Amino acid sequence: MNTVVETPGSFRFIHAADLHIDSPLRGLSRYAGAPVERLRNATRRALENLVDLALAERVQFVLLAGDLYDRDWPDFHTGLFFREQMVRLGRAGIAVYIVQGNHDAQGTITRELPLPEHVKVFSSRSAETVYLAALGVALHGRSFPQREVPEDFVPQYPDALPGQFNIGMLHTSLTGAAGHDTYAPTDIATLKTKGYDYWALGHVHTRSVECESPRVVFPGNLQGRHANETGPKGCELVTVQGGQMDARFVALDVVRWHQLQLPLDDVDNLAQATQLIAAALAEATQGAGDRLHALRVVLTGRSALHATEAQQPGTLEAAVHAAAQDVAGAELWIERVQLRLASPIDRAQLAQGDDAVAELLRLVDELAADPAALAAWTAKACGDVLHKLPAEAKTDADWSTSSAMQALLLDAEATLLARLGSAV
Repeated sequence: MNTVVETPGSFRFIHAADLHIDSPLRGLSRYAGAPVERLRNATRRALENLVDLALAERVQFVLLAGDLYDRDWPDFHTGLFFREQMVRLGRAGIAVYIVQGNHDAQGTITRELPLPEHVKVFSSRSAETVYLAALGVALHGRSFPQREVPEDFVPQYPDALPGQFNIGMLHTSLTGAAGHDTYAPTDIATLKTKGYDYWALGHVHTRSVECESPRVVFPGNLQGRHANETGPKGCELVTVQGGQMDARFVALDVVRWHQLQLPLDDVDNLAQATQLIAAALAEATQGAGDRLHALRVVLTGRSALHATEAQQPGTLEAAVHAAAQDVAGAELWIERVQLRLASPIDRAQLAQGDDAVAELLRLVDELAADPAALAAWTAKACGDVLHKLPAEAKTDADWSTSSAMQALLLDAEATLLARLGSAV
């Protein structure tokens, strides 16, 4: 990407945000064989990658647009690790500029360590400007004074300094983003009134170039932390030279999350399914074999394997793990396998019959359509059994909810249909 800017000068910088260092990854212990330590240390390794990139590319400064941490430090180790990486940058003469966001707002982090002199945290009381005279750069920013910031900060930001390359730093939800709370809301039109060349935003974890002139960018978070933060994660590397701005995304994640939805329509045998899954896994991880890939796999479609799974629960999950073993050139971890398969049997036609199978299907339809009736039937038919379930059997669902009971009911139907397959 190349953009013409009015100001000359020659410099490079990195724009990153939402590091969430030491973000807690809960529930990993329930996954047999999960690479727990690698997942827990991923946010640290990603920051090390960012520092390595800054050193290798000889950037003049690094911008961190909020949420360096996920929560208050449990102890000083989190702060010391971050400080250590800042020291590495300082020894190379690379300055660091920070605005605090909702997760690391003033007062949220109760423990404190003095940062090196080359690290500047913008004030939370009002927007301020840092002028880098040697580079012809003016940096404008403001940190969050507390976690909740409902007002628009931008109108109080200084106007652009003439003849300089002006950068605004802001942790914001803009006009809103799915899955993100509203903080310091603003819009592109308001950002443009300041006359800046570049807006370094943070808060939204999916990379997005919101505007090209001026360039307004969410770089996304540095490291995906769970199955809903998929795809490459990293930073923006920006070069300004001779009035031209060149910006590119650089992936820095050490664990990459994926969600793969694989249709198995008309796939009738396990060997064929395993080959198809292996091919999809290989395609998803192609060209990025230097990291761990964490995959959530969802199997869909109408297939005779629906009956195979009902007769031998766990068959398809094992097939996915087997397929992962067959993928060369990449390290894979299957985080979860979800089954959304349907039987190729015409259920509606079966339900119109007058035999026991039809009666069963009609009963399932009646109960699934009436939560109160389902709850009463559950209490009568299997209430005592559910109370006796071990804790590990209740990990993924609260069996007291109607949605969980509906899922269990449909699963039971599938099992019975599979075992009665020869009769229908």
